[in-house]
Amino acid sequence: MSRICEVTGKTGLVGHQVSHSNKKKLIKQLPNLHKKRFYIPEEDRWVTLKVSGNGVRTISKRGIATVARELGI
Repeated sequence: MSRICEVTGKTGLVGHQVSHSNKKKLIKQLPNLHKKRFYIPEEDRWVTLKVSGNGVRTISKRGIATVARELGI
């Protein structure tokens, strides 16, 4: 399962967690992804998307029909 937001394209980051003694431990920072269903009333159907929290806000602002058209869903 890929950890990429289908709306915004956000992916994870890789970095170091640095302790007081300056030891470095490799860590992954994953995006805030959720599998969410959206209803498109114009087409009378449900669409399941894997979106980040920012992607949900984008859909709320612009509307699911507009975002779905841009994604080609």
